[in-house]
Amino acid sequence: MASKIEVDEIFNAGGDNDTGIDLATNDQILLKVANATKLTMNSTGQTTIVGEGGTTTTSLQQGLAKMWIQFNGTGTISTQDSFNRGGLTDNGTGDYTVTYTNNMANDDYAVANGFNAVGTLVQAVTTSTVQVQPTNSGGSAVDVSIVTVTVFGDLA
Repeated sequence: MASKIEVDEIFNAGGDNDTGIDLATNDQILLKVANATKLTMNSTGQTTIVGEGGTTTTSLQQGLAKMWIQFNGTGTISTQDSFNRGGLTDNGTGDYTVTYTNNMANDDYAVANGFNAVGTLVQAVTTSTVQVQPTNSGGSAVDVSIVTVTVFGDLA
């Protein structure tokens, strides 16, 4: 029969940062509330959590943006803020390429973008870059002051 330990709190009394819960290859951590599993983490770090409605689960890794950026695309382009953005290139009027710090696993990922322009075009995606173009009502590429790009998918 397996032993059971119940505690109200787990803390590192020694004050160092090199202790924790070690999982064997097929182990997992379950966080339960009222005997219902709310969070699961397996030994590879894959984590699922109960969604907003309380009945379905969401993969934490799949639900997170893997790269995002907001930049000014007019004049000398400049990044306002970003995550996992390695580089930003101005290819010409209304044509920008964003390079990732950490590559995607493949080029089958989703790109969401927004501009203070009429339309958006995703011109090209690779495992390491995405090329985007804001367009005006006539369909021509234009420089705009606010460009946002968000990437969802699997990191390499």
